[in-house]
Amino acid sequence: MNRGILIFLFSWLLLMPGLLHAQIDAEYDTIGDNLLMRKEMNGSIILHTNGWGLGFRVGKSENIFKKWMFEANLLEMKDRKEIKSINPFFTNTRSYYYGKLNVIYLLRAGGGMQHMLNRKPYNGGVELRAFYSGGLSVAFAKPVYLNIIKIDEASYRYITVIEQYDPDSHFPDNIYGRASFLKGFNQLKPYPGIYAKAGLNVDFGTLNQKPKTVEAGIALDLYAKPVPVMAFQDPNYFFLTLYISVGIGKRYD
Repeated sequence: MNRGILIFLFSWLLLMPGLLHAQIDAEYDTIGDNLLMRKEMNGSIILHTNGWGLGFRVGKSENIFKKWMFEANLLEMKDRKEIKSINPFFTNTRSYYYGKLNVIYLLRAGGGMQHMLNRKPYNGGVELRAFYSGGLSVAFAKPVYLNIIKIDEASYRYITVIEQYDPDSHFPDNIYGRASFLKGFNQLKPYPGIYAKAGLNVDFGTLNQKPKTVEAGIALDLYAKPVPVMAFQDPNYFFLTLYISVGIGKRYD
């Protein structure tokens, strides 16, 4: 991360309290009503250490300090050793990840609880909650297809054919590039497992009925059978990731 981005983020953090108070003054219907809205739903964008994803969550408050949650996540899961490659001997080639056997998508569905640590004051500010959740996690492996360079026996010219990646016969000199993104979805293979998550949730929205949240935490996905990702390393029995998400939602009775 360069110095300019760091300066921008630091300045934003310094200015954010003032911006929040300015927004509070501009909106007459603020959090000050102190009403407990028992139901909540929100959607979020998730960035994690191995990719990104989408999240959806519904909740119901047991009381002002505890909230039950039911959630679903759809995530892309990359391998940290993936290196983007390109064939240097041919023009107009497409990039690909050498050694990658499968593209991995995770589908999580489960529940948990939030515990309030800091209640939002009447004049705005933030509400801080600790949370934990867990449930079912299914990893879907989509095989990688590549455009492979071959010699046409009839014309003795180079041609490309689409083949599923085979580490024993496909190498950097005969891989032209990745095939269509849609290729291989009809061969999705599921790997069922479980997951657990924990972290902190911050609500900085000025309207009680319209929460705006930032969440940071750690997640562990564990599988009974190992999930193959890369050709030259052992399959993965688990994925351990750190993540941050940004979401908006609605509270109601």
